[in-house]
Amino acid sequence: MSNKVRVALLGLGSVGEIFAENFLEKIQEEHANVEIVAVASRDLESPVAMGFVHSKIPVFRDALEVIDLGEKVDIIFDLTGNAQLRKDLRARLQETNNRHTVIAPEVVAHLLWSFFGEVGELPRSSQTGY
Repeated sequence: MSNKVRVALLGLGSVGEIFAENFLEKIQEEHANVEIVAVASRDLESPVAMGFVHSKIPVFRDALEVIDLGEKVDIIFDLTGNAQLRKDLRARLQETNNRHTVIAPEVVAHLLWSFFGEVGELPRSSQTGY
């Protein structure tokens, strides 16, 4: 069993894009035992999404497809600000009997941000999409 924490990032909008870039930078700088294994974005052509594609990390348009990765994902960071999507993610985890993967809401990203030592605050999501 690996100690590597495998995460998925859902939503590369105003919050997700900034968080994803800084999170990836921290992983690389600190040689953290964390791996981004999937991302989901409505805009597959955005520079951040394309960066993940270039790095051979799966990028999904439908965030619910990340659930199909099963236990290959330890933590899903839901950065979409979409309450219905979060509800659907939980339902899909239950439907697939996935008791391994946990969903971290946007507030957890804000908590981590405070530990990143970044200047300024991570923006709050103002939309209900991803």
